[in-house]
Amino acid sequence: MPRPFFYSQIFFTNILRLLDERGMTQKQLAEQSGISRSYISNLSKGQANPSLRSMEAIAKALDTNLSTLLELTDLDSLDLDELAGGSTSRNLPEDFERVSAVLTSYQAFLVKEWDEVARKRIKEAEAQKRNKPFK
Repeated sequence: MPRPFFYSQIFFTNILRLLDERGMTQKQLAEQSGISRSYISNLSKGQANPSLRSMEAIAKALDTNLSTLLELTDLDSLDLDELAGGSTSRNLPEDFERVSAVLTSYQAFLVKEWDEVARKRIKEAEAQKRNKPFK
């Protein structure tokens, strides 16, 4: 079972990444989100556990969806496993992997096409699994 701060670490990592990408300071984030500078500092150090309201305010200030801040991460699977306390749960079948990347518009178009094919394959495999008799 993941440690309680597992998802918080993903959230904090994404905040720091977006601040860097936008050339934004923690002070600016604090001002735009209405959250104190000291609390933002504690978040960036993993020393605070944000409420849903705080997370939504930060997402809005960063002009991104909250789900993006919680689901996607630049952390590799080894770092995620370490944060989770040994092993992250996999909700994808073997040979499938979820990634986060910055792409050109054309590259994103291609990846979206690949994503559709992969999701279809996963659904087909799940349907086959459900129709198999128990041994």
